Amino acid sequence: MAAKSSQTPKKTTKKEAASKKIKFSKETYIKWYKDMLLMRKFEEKAGQLYIQQKFGGFCHLYIGQEAIVAGTVSATRPTDLHMTAYRDHAHPIGLGTDVRRLMAELYGRQTGVSKGKGGSMHFFDKEKNFLGGHGIVGAQIPMGAGVAFAEKYKGTDNVTMVSFGDGAARQGALHETFNMAMLWKLPVIFIVENNNYAMGTSVERTTNVMDLSKLGSSYEMPSFSVNGMSPEDVHEAVAMAAERARKGDGPTLLDIKTYRYKGHSMSDPQKYRTKDEVKEYQSKDPIEHCLKVIRDNKYLTEEEIKDIQSWVTNEITEAIEFAEQSEYPTKDELYKDVYKTEGYPFIIEY
Repeated sequence: MAAKSSQTPKKTTKKEAASKKIKFSKETYIKWYKDMLLMRKFEEKAGQLYIQQKFGGFCHLYIGQEAIVAGTVSATRPTDLHMTAYRDHAHPIGLGTDVRRLMAELYGRQTGVSKGKGGSMHFFDKEKNFLGGHGIVGAQIPMGAGVAFAEKYKGTDNVTMVSFGDGAARQGALHETFNMAMLWKLPVIFIVENNNYAMGTSVERTTNVMDLSKLGSSYEMPSFSVNGMSPEDVHEAVAMAAERARKGDGPTLLDIKTYRYKGHSMSDPQKYRTKDEVKEYQSKDPIEHCLKVIRDNKYLTEEEIKDIQSWVTNEITEAIEFAEQSEYPTKDELYKDVYKTEGYPFIIEY
């Protein structure tokens, strides 16, 4: 369970750690491991392909933060909705989007999830209720509340997950959104993917409020700090928040503390942190944690673990082949998906 912002987290005893492991099923740990490994390998290969200039634009990798997506997806329903910023590759993978279509989007091919028009920063998958990566910092915060308003208006019990970074928490739209979300008791969970450095400036250099969960206090929004390196903790916090939202009790703010092993983007020299700090967080890696639980509890044999690893490797290989064999969008695609109204007048030029 997440620790409320006003409380000092206590140290976990060996007995508590042991009981924590059995809260989740064998199937859950296997799925977490499989999904997070696929996210990790997709991102590692994306970074290599970017360096090889297989695709251009910007590229923001999620390596190290996978437990947030894994725990959030396992704690929610397929009908719930998800929205994030431009570090958006892992979210649709966790929701089940085919990595072939995601890789094709990176390559700018017409078989991509956004028809090759969005690239790395604008993945969308309506079928999986993934409402996008958004390039404007913090834009998804009010938009996500709007989606939650629509769900409430339609009378569903769906919950909207709105993820944003610690840097985006500085946007003024956050405060306007929090105020209206609490006033209207919207079914939304605000998730701060707090990797501590935004683009390259630490939280402590940008605010006197080091505990970002306190941002919800002015609006009496239930707010919690969560260990983002633990899929278990993320699952429990999101499940609690989702239950509140479905009951009509309104939004929750989760300050999920995580860490990206790579820079903000591929061009980031990362001079603002030490290699020792990165290694410290890598020692808490959520994928290795799940693999250890699987091995310690004999959930899988070593051969079965290798089968998962081979499957992941094959998925990435096939995704690259699919992307490279796909066609680029044709010129007439410039005039599609711009306006909802069909036949809207354009001055067509090629």
